[in-house]
Amino acid sequence: MRHFSLLLFILLLSCASKNEHQRIKKASEYFPKEKAQILVVGTFHFNYPGLDVAKTTPENQIDVLKEPKKSEVNKLIDYIKKFKPNKIAIEATDKWEATDKFKKYRNGEYRDQRDERFQIGMRIANEIKLDTLYAIDANSMSDDIEKLDSIYTEKLYKDFDFQNNDPYRQMTLKWYEGESEIIPKIDLLDYFKHLNSRESHLYGYGAYLVGDFKLDNDRGADILSFWWYNRNVRIFRKLQRITKDKEDRILVIIGNGHAAVLRHLIESSPEYDFVEFNSL
Repeated sequence: MRHFSLLLFILLLSCASKNEHQRIKKASEYFPKEKAQILVVGTFHFNYPGLDVAKTTPENQIDVLKEPKKSEVNKLIDYIKKFKPNKIAIEATDKWEATDKFKKYRNGEYRDQRDERFQIGMRIANEIKLDTLYAIDANSMSDDIEKLDSIYTEKLYKDFDFQNNDPYRQMTLKWYEGESEIIPKIDLLDYFKHLNSRESHLYGYGAYLVGDFKLDNDRGADILSFWWYNRNVRIFRKLQRITKDKEDRILVIIGNGHAAVLRHLIESSPEYDFVEFNSL
């Protein structure tokens, strides 16, 4: 009986030891290690269309067709090409007819356009001999809902105008102002490394979580979710649709406000690796 008890004790001790050393698998271990690569190049709009909430004053606007910024664009292009993309996606809707414009670009047209879709997207696609540009911009769900019920959306959007006294909104505006002031003074590649840093993207994402986001109890949050966030989720869905396999290396040229949200989506996705701009 004593021998049986000792044997049972040893067996229980062995089981306890095994359980104690049981390894918990990481979530990432359930998914493929090899994934499609996405490099998001967040940018300001080179042609200053004035469509964003934050406007750049004339004295802080640069001309990418003139020196010294023209040479700085060359340096930026050479740096981005190190990624060796096999697909390039730009901030444009289907109506922009990106592939048709790209065909004309390859024949010498549009070379005088300052728009980053031409200066970065088409130029890189042309230099690495791609034949397609992917337009991944999207309308948001708010546009769909407005068509169904304009009275509801008009009521919902009341006072949603980015004009408010939230102190964090005022800090954000100071940040935007500081960003626009530095662009003419430093090398474009250095600025793009700064613009596409994790910190810049995190605060860029956070800029939408202050100010009018606080309208009433949930109204500001509802607006953001089906206006801004939904638009970016739809953009991400378009990236999924152009991805064919884990060998894809997709370059995304897009306004940096979008880049901030896309970073979150891509980093969270088990299908992709988010490539840090600074890592090239």
